[in-house]
Amino acid sequence: MSSATSTAPAAPSTGLTQWEIDPSHSSVQFSVRHMMVSNVRGEFTRLSGTVQIDSRDIGRSSVHAVMDAGSISTREEKRDEHLRSADFLDVANHPTIEFQSTRVTREANGSLKLVGNLTVRGVTREVVLDVEDGGSELRDPWGNTKRGASATTRLNRKEFGLQWNVALETGGIVVGDELKVEIDVELLKK
Repeated sequence: MSSATSTAPAAPSTGLTQWEIDPSHSSVQFSVRHMMVSNVRGEFTRLSGTVQIDSRDIGRSSVHAVMDAGSISTREEKRDEHLRSADFLDVANHPTIEFQSTRVTREANGSLKLVGNLTVRGVTREVVLDVEDGGSELRDPWGNTKRGASATTRLNRKEFGLQWNVALETGGIVVGDELKVEIDVELLKK
């Protein structure tokens, strides 16, 4: 007579994969109205972060990203120094800008909504990012597994304590309140 051994059923595969943001192939860019007549564009040149993607249940996915606030660049050093000062980002006291997702949902058209907490200058607010998934995984020529995504959002800078402004004699203000943000990330599978 043979003895039967009982084996617990294997846990189902979750489809969860770990990724890190590739800073040399990723960017966080923004634009804001200047003097009510043009847009000034800028970017944060140093960022890092991790992403978990659950291909079977997108709601279990998450993103944590960190930008070096001092890496702000608008291609004008005097303006960048002002943006790093206490009038704006106060980099001396708040050296990073962080985003931590709280939920991810897939829309009917296949795009994603990424909701999370954005902390700028010590102020945390919920933001919603519209995300376009860059598609499936692929291997680069060096054998690394990569994938990408793009996201956009609009933020009111004053909600994050970025209050500085000057009124113009002809009406209006020097710096608009709304920031348009565009994010492109390339992810490297861990």
